[in-house]
Amino acid sequence: MALLALEDGTVFPGQPLGASGEVCGEVCFNTGMTGYVEVLTDPSYRGQIVTMTQPHIGNYGVTFEDVESTTPHVSGFVVREASARHSNWRAELSLDDYLKKTGVLGLTDVDTRALTRHIRTAGAMRGCLCTESDDADALVERARRAPTVSDQDLVGEVTAREIHAWDDSSDPQWGANGAPSASSEGFHVVAYDFGIKHNILRQLRDRVGRITVVPADTPAERVRALAPDGIFLSNGPGDPEHVAPAIRAIRTMADWDVPIFGICLGHQLLGLALGARSYKLKFGHRGCNQPVQRLDTGQIEVSTHNHGFALDDDLPAHLDVTHVNLNDDTVEGLSVPDAPVFGVQYHPEAAPGPHDSHYLFDRFVASIRERRA
Repeated sequence: MALLALEDGTVFPGQPLGASGEVCGEVCFNTGMTGYVEVLTDPSYRGQIVTMTQPHIGNYGVTFEDVESTTPHVSGFVVREASARHSNWRAELSLDDYLKKTGVLGLTDVDTRALTRHIRTAGAMRGCLCTESDDADALVERARRAPTVSDQDLVGEVTAREIHAWDDSSDPQWGANGAPSASSEGFHVVAYDFGIKHNILRQLRDRVGRITVVPADTPAERVRALAPDGIFLSNGPGDPEHVAPAIRAIRTMADWDVPIFGICLGHQLLGLALGARSYKLKFGHRGCNQPVQRLDTGQIEVSTHNHGFALDDDLPAHLDVTHVNLNDDTVEGLSVPDAPVFGVQYHPEAAPGPHDSHYLFDRFVASIRERRA
């Protein structure tokens, strides 16, 4: 027997999956029918126990070419039924073996429908996942004592430790099929790493040619010394208001007339630097089937999300809302009129559409080209 105990006293039994032990984190759910490898390795999930709403997980195994970082970042992983066998010619490990190999605790045989409905009603909350004890009361108490997402420096746990050029040393796909295309334009982009995903780096490198990754606390003047043609603000975990050094740097860089593009946490930090406010969503947006409307054309994009915070829709007068979520009308994009500065809350690199949102990378590169001209 293994248990997931929530801070409100609700307990969900299951069977052990992956590594053994005990872990606490914020319990959330992801509505994607596929993509569990990407979920496990997305740094934006740092500090979270992720529940998959799709009932069968693990049926195509784990392929290392699909990972979004060099290691998993979820605190725990909860599924209705972990497939006992996997079938995919690309697979290198079963899900269970991968979780054991990387030290990730999981639960299977959990009523994930009931768990998801509970989170939707009560909101995201702390939980304690344990594969070695059935003392529910003790686990509930540990969940209540666990730090909240806003109490932790999650970005500090996942960001790069030093400034570096992005190449095959950080991405297993680079040598096989990640090299920049012949159409890359030879621009230099500085990418702030708040928990950046590999496929974002591939999308950028394929278009611009050269990327320098910098840690989350890199001051603006250090970035200026790198002479970037454009600045990218990455995705990442946690509460944006607690990434104060980046907010200060972005506020300065927004006056440089250098194109700036932010995704997910980067979008939130851009908004905060320019006077917007953020707030915590009741249970967040996580999944690869979220409808987003582009306001300038009316086009609907099928998009991937992974965030628990959002920007207040009462933006300062000098900012425009460019995209909205059709499920709850939350802000999905913003821009500075007459300036090459914009951001989106969702993940255009994740391509659930599959190419609905790739134009955002092209827009960023076009703004660099125009500035260079």
